[in-house]
Amino acid sequence: MDLVLKLREIRRMRGLSQKDVARLSGVGQKTISSFETGERIGSLKLAQLERLLAAYGLTEAEFFGGMIEKEIALWDLDEDQIVTTRLLDDLHTLPKPIRRNLLVNIQLMVEAIADARSEQEKGGRAPASSREHSSPSMR
Repeated sequence: MDLVLKLREIRRMRGLSQKDVARLSGVGQKTISSFETGERIGSLKLAQLERLLAAYGLTEAEFFGGMIEKEIALWDLDEDQIVTTRLLDDLHTLPKPIRRNLLVNIQLMVEAIADARSEQEKGGRAPASSREHSSPSMR
């Protein structure tokens, strides 16, 4: 995704004006404007980018990773991808022990569903407990 678009859309998503970002980051408002229009994006210094990202509450890894792009360009994702992305974002906010416990339980559920579907495909029927708790689309 284009760096200019990313900088502008992240600021907008955070509900900040260029003036707000200038105050928070110490990067001049006119400089921010010239970065967001692409006029001076080639002269963006790493220190300036780091200050802008700090104002947006982002790390460099988050900024250059795919999650931000998916957040900005939701139209590129189907509904399942959007739900999955939001779920993963929410999961990352939880304390590590809780997150780990949830992941173990989700993995167990996925494996149980896969086993039940495999049995169905082999001509057998899924165990009664799987049939009772599955949605109609899983039967």
